[in-house]
Amino acid sequence: MGRAAAGRRAGDIEYDTERAGTFEPLCFVARGRIAAPGLITIKTGRLETVDELARRIDEASRYRPREQLALSPQCGFAFGTAGNLLSEDDQWRRLDVMRETADGVWR
Repeated sequence: MGRAAAGRRAGDIEYDTERAGTFEPLCFVARGRIAAPGLITIKTGRLETVDELARRIDEASRYRPREQLALSPQCGFAFGTAGNLLSEDDQWRRLDVMRETADGVWR
């Protein structure tokens, strides 16, 4: 969150479910670009914990330097024209967990 400089961001990659597979594709992001694995799901009301997210970032850092990683939701906070079932409170809680995770991981 807030780690991607304009013009250096490689984009978001969905990693909020097991179906996404491993972080190995992060190896193919151009050097100097920041990859933002979408670790936080917006598809369900389940909220990831700071520990879960920190572990996932640690896994991703095996394939890409931590300084070239950022944390993001899987797809903003809505998908499709109908949106999703996340309330405004759910969205704020996700932002709080993102901030707390980022503070711990990139101190």
